[in-house]
Amino acid sequence: MKRPFLTLEQAREIRETYPTPFHIYDEKGIRQAARALYQAFRWNPGFQEYFAVKATPTPGILKILKEEGCGVDCSSLTELMMARRCGFSGHEIMFSSNETPAEEFRLADELGAIINLDDLTHVEYLHETLGHMPETICCRYNPGGVFALGESKEGFQVMDNPGQAKYGMTREQLTQAFTRLKELGVKKFGLHAFLASNTLSNEYYPALARILFQIAVELSRETGCEITFINLSGGVGVPYRPDQSANDIFAIGEGVRRAYEEILTPAGMGDVAICTELGRYMLAPYGHLVTTALHEKHIYKEYIGVDASAANLMRPAIYGAYHHITVLGKEDEPCDHTYDVVGSLCENSDKFAIDRPLPQIDRGDILVIHDTGAHGFSMGYNYNGKLRSAELLLREDGSVELMRRAETPDDYFATLVW
Repeated sequence: MKRPFLTLEQAREIRETYPTPFHIYDEKGIRQAARALYQAFRWNPGFQEYFAVKATPTPGILKILKEEGCGVDCSSLTELMMARRCGFSGHEIMFSSNETPAEEFRLADELGAIINLDDLTHVEYLHETLGHMPETICCRYNPGGVFALGESKEGFQVMDNPGQAKYGMTREQLTQAFTRLKELGVKKFGLHAFLASNTLSNEYYPALARILFQIAVELSRETGCEITFINLSGGVGVPYRPDQSANDIFAIGEGVRRAYEEILTPAGMGDVAICTELGRYMLAPYGHLVTTALHEKHIYKEYIGVDASAANLMRPAIYGAYHHITVLGKEDEPCDHTYDVVGSLCENSDKFAIDRPLPQIDRGDILVIHDTGAHGFSMGYNYNGKLRSAELLLREDGSVELMRRAETPDDYFATLVW
């Protein structure tokens, strides 16, 4: 059973200062997740987590992760600028982008970030843009086809479809890229791939690691390039549904270690650093969207209208994604009512839950929408003139800190020319 990290009493008190809707994050949970990740990969001396800024681009969160030893993975100019203002520099920053404007490559180089090239043609583009090449470069791999894991009675477990993804280079292109980059003066190389999203399998990272480790050995032999790190990227998921089991990060780390010892160490590559690029795993469970029930509607279905909308959390509207909902103060009451929980956008997809069994909801009840700490606030928008909410931090001592104020109409109008 999912339990919120916020009580009814806390929510009521917070609401007095910061009206709903708001996103709130759990400092204790975030720190524990970061420490567990580093513990799981402590066997690799060079291990580095590059938190995916796109998941939660909030300085207060990035600073907590920096204190826990994490770097950042940036994908745009403004994310690079945010990373710099939060104190990240040099190889604490991985720059993984696609269809990248020249100005973004220039800022990444100025910051000393590791640039992760998405395409073979970007090799020459980067050289033309910078007039030189950084000492360290990473390249992104796409194996094509369908990525599946293991075999069961039901057959292979299909994880994702890399062949339909726009990211990364083919295997042949990797050899070409490494060869040309070496000619242009690059000394140290990294390898990166992202094959599946939100996996609930302890086998995903080890399987991906085996693929990348084998390719690293081949590339080292083919090109003579020194591969100093391998980035397993993201993809380790979280259990959005209460009946799903969470990943075991220690089992995952051990699986990657075994692959490392079987493939890299015998090839004389036992000093390669392992990197991860986790966003959802690091933050999603430690964020709530808190909203108040405003209206009830009884037509062909039973509706509860809340003061949040898809402008605050897009995932249910665009993916049909499940997010668990708790009615604070009614956690132990029977879920004997069936509701669509909806926002106020002029779109019928603006629903946080469809036909969801919940306790009876009364106007004024406070609802917690779970697992919004990653790809929640960050995907917000202003459709219908909706204003993005505040972001708050629940400190370990129980105090609440404002990390981002709620937008105002003045913010919405600020870019207009009347």
